[in-house]
Amino acid sequence: MEAKLAALREKNKELNVRVKTSEKQIRELEKQNVFLQRKNAYLIAQLFGRKSEKLDPNQPELLPGFEIPEAAETEDENPLPVLTRSRRKRRDRTPQLPEDIPTEEIFLDPEEVRANPESFVCIGEEITRELDVIPAAYILKLLIRRKFVRKIERNLAPIIAPLPPRLIPCSIASASLVCDIVLKKYQDHLPLYRQERILRERHRIELSRKTMSDWVRVVAEWLKPIYNHLAEELRLSGYLQVDETPVRYANAEGGGSGLGYLWVYHHPGSDVLYEWHTGRGADCLEKMLGGFAGTVQSDGYSAYKSYARGREQIVLCGCWAHARRKFFEALDEEPGFAGWILNQIGHLYRIESRLRRGNAGARLRDAVRGAHSRMILERIEKSLRLKLSRFLPQSQMGKAVAYTLRHWKQLVRYSENGILEIDNNLVENAIRPTCLGKKNWLFIGHPEAGERSAIIYTLLESCKRHRINPQEYLRDVLSRLPAMKMKQTKELTPANWAKAQNQQQAA
Repeated sequence: MEAKLAALREKNKELNVRVKTSEKQIRELEKQNVFLQRKNAYLIAQLFGRKSEKLDPNQPELLPGFEIPEAAETEDENPLPVLTRSRRKRRDRTPQLPEDIPTEEIFLDPEEVRANPESFVCIGEEITRELDVIPAAYILKLLIRRKFVRKIERNLAPIIAPLPPRLIPCSIASASLVCDIVLKKYQDHLPLYRQERILRERHRIELSRKTMSDWVRVVAEWLKPIYNHLAEELRLSGYLQVDETPVRYANAEGGGSGLGYLWVYHHPGSDVLYEWHTGRGADCLEKMLGGFAGTVQSDGYSAYKSYARGREQIVLCGCWAHARRKFFEALDEEPGFAGWILNQIGHLYRIESRLRRGNAGARLRDAVRGAHSRMILERIEKSLRLKLSRFLPQSQMGKAVAYTLRHWKQLVRYSENGILEIDNNLVENAIRPTCLGKKNWLFIGHPEAGERSAIIYTLLESCKRHRINPQEYLRDVLSRLPAMKMKQTKELTPANWAKAQNQQQAA
């Protein structure tokens, strides 16, 4: 009997162990199931959900499961600055026309007045404005150089006027025509094959895309000295924002296509510079940052840290827009804590918005950030460190917290220097034209064409930064370059060109 009882006890223990093991496995599977469901929801939201990262400042308090983290209970004696939400002004959608727009007046008089004008007196008028357009017209210019001989000494060789320096010798292309092709390709994102079709179908002009591609190559070679001047000026600025965007290119080694990158460098308030590389390694930074000393602001990509390691002249600064994006992606997973963090980051951005609206200088920005922003940053860091162990490392929230703490030293650096920006959005804005272009031309035809695109994108985007009409700039520059010396090309950088135009208008 006792043997049977002992056997039953052993069997019961074994069953209990199995039950506990099964329960443990069920809990693990439930956790994994929740994790996969959240990951699936995140991927669906990335494909079909909203893209905006804007969050109502009052939204986190309304989120289910919202709780103030423990770190928020130990607040400083100094209260947070009162940041009122400013109402957005309604955009005026009335068409804005320049004051010097050409105007044509058309008088519409009644038929009886036109038949007998002497019998009527005009006592007023009603004016209706109508914006019209004259379609583009292509003309053939004939440069006729007549030959002359002296009447008395007719045996001497005839004289003829020299041909002005031309952008593309032995070609029918004028500077204005090439300027139009370049702007349509790089600013209006109209590929050359579409331009070829438009010329043929609408204007009966047969101009192959191969010919236009050769012209674009020559234009990039002419513009390269100006591009080099811009690069040198940015190296001396002491503060650069850097980012990179992928671009596919054809004719890669072994056939098919390869993945290249346009690296973008920007100094706030100054020019933008693109560099083309067929890779994304830290060695790609050497060409631009080899002679640079100062602060480099970027996202958390490891190539920047690898390049800055051992180079004391380079200081890295982080980007809060990238950190904020991580928490926004985790909002559905952890609405309470993620919403609270986003609200705190929103306080930081509202401080920056007020400084920007007031045109604050570096000293004022440094003082305001020291008084208000650093307190918020300390609160965010304390909360993240307390919550770090509560999230799975592979969850969206775990990744967001780990990313922010891993780059914390770089993220708070903007609050220590009034010259620095809170994020890298200015250089990301410079990337947008290339992203729009990729949807049209899909890939670059040859690796060498990447450098040409970088040169042209640099000048067009720098024109935008200086509020220059790119058509006026390119047409003038391409007309003058063939007759200029190399040392004179510095006069044609967008900043110097705009300064010269303002001086001419003032004179």
